Amino acid sequence: MFSILSSKMNGVQAVAKSYQLFNPRAYLQNNYVPPRADFSSEESVMCWKLRCLHEACAKGEIKGHNVVDIGSGPTIYQMLSAFEHFKEVIMTDYLEVNREELRKWLKNEPGKFDWSPYFEYVCKLEGKGEPWQNKEKRFREQVTRVIPLDIHQPCPLGKELASGSVDCLVSSFCLEACSPDLETFQKALENVVGILKPQGHFLWIGALEESYYLAGEARLNVVPVTEEMVRAALGKAKCIIREFRTYSMTPAMKVGVDDVSGIFFVWAQKEANK
Repeated sequence: MFSILSSKMNGVQAVAKSYQLFNPRAYLQNNYVPPRADFSSEESVMCWKLRCLHEACAKGEIKGHNVVDIGSGPTIYQMLSAFEHFKEVIMTDYLEVNREELRKWLKNEPGKFDWSPYFEYVCKLEGKGEPWQNKEKRFREQVTRVIPLDIHQPCPLGKELASGSVDCLVSSFCLEACSPDLETFQKALENVVGILKPQGHFLWIGALEESYYLAGEARLNVVPVTEEMVRAALGKAKCIIREFRTYSMTPAMKVGVDDVSGIFFVWAQKEANK
């Protein structure tokens, strides 16, 4: 038993070590500019992701006091629909370089990444005729904290937020990218779901059948998962799937920075207490 636990711990430590080379700017350049983020084409993977998030949040069920983004990385796009339905927005990441990238944008500092095309596109989806600058200002005001996270701990946010205290979680490309194997991925999912209140909502975007991705000098291993694996993992974590969608990466979306074959979007709900 000790040797098994030791092996798991060594796997997690190896993942943590590999992320010390993670370059936020390289990651953003690889994934969040054209062609993957081409807002002139509704077929681009980014337009698909933003539509999935918008349509789930537009149903009116996803709301409450607080929403936490699990493993934000250096990105904010994943929160642009959900944040409108909550009073408090909390961003999280394991790496300080990513938290610093988020803070740079939130403080509107020189050299920040330009997320304005994302705000413009989501405003277009919402169809209210609102200037995107208003939405951007509102988002900056509603983010109350940018805090450390470790999905491999029973309490991933430590003392910042207790188990069962959060109304909604959002997560994109974190759990499968930060776990050394499927068993650890399952446990990380259960740790994260533990933060949710009973019947809390979970908006989850992830990679299908990906084994690695690049971020500067870092070559990060990923647990390859299928739709069936993700569905099974959510069931074991006592989540009910409300919606499950997939996107197949077209040749135009394959730009040599990973080997991902597709993307999944899930809207799930934690089971009620029995």
